[in-house]
Amino acid sequence: MSIKTKKILVPFDGSKNSIRGLDMAIHIARQSHGTITALAVKSVPGIYALHPLGFLDFNSMVEVKKFLNEAKVRAAKKGIQLFTKAITGDPGYDIARFANNKKNGIDLVVIGARGRGSVKEIFLGSVSNYVLHKSKKPILVVK
Repeated sequence: MSIKTKKILVPFDGSKNSIRGLDMAIHIARQSHGTITALAVKSVPGIYALHPLGFLDFNSMVEVKKFLNEAKVRAAKKGIQLFTKAITGDPGYDIARFANNKKNGIDLVVIGARGRGSVKEIFLGSVSNYVLHKSKKPILVVK
């Protein structure tokens, strides 16, 4: 049985662990001639998630777009096409939902063990732990 890994999802927040996850995804994409989607989810307080306009913090979205562009350049240097997507919401939930959505065609999720979250768990970050348990796609956790 062979598994085709053509579309790789990398949750990306610019942290050291997310960069390690990106590097692993680049390595896998080079071997399988695949592409990468870097997904940044800007966490918003719950009350703003229900607001029709959402939580608009333009300064932080500028920062998000900056590190997503850096990820695109990092992948391009290795000959890999990287697509970026930036959204606001609940990081764990939205990453799992994006991965599970059939129209996105994700074959593999490569996620750093911890990101920028303020809560440090013993083995995994809260987002990677959530995605690990809720995703229907194969997950590679990079420490």
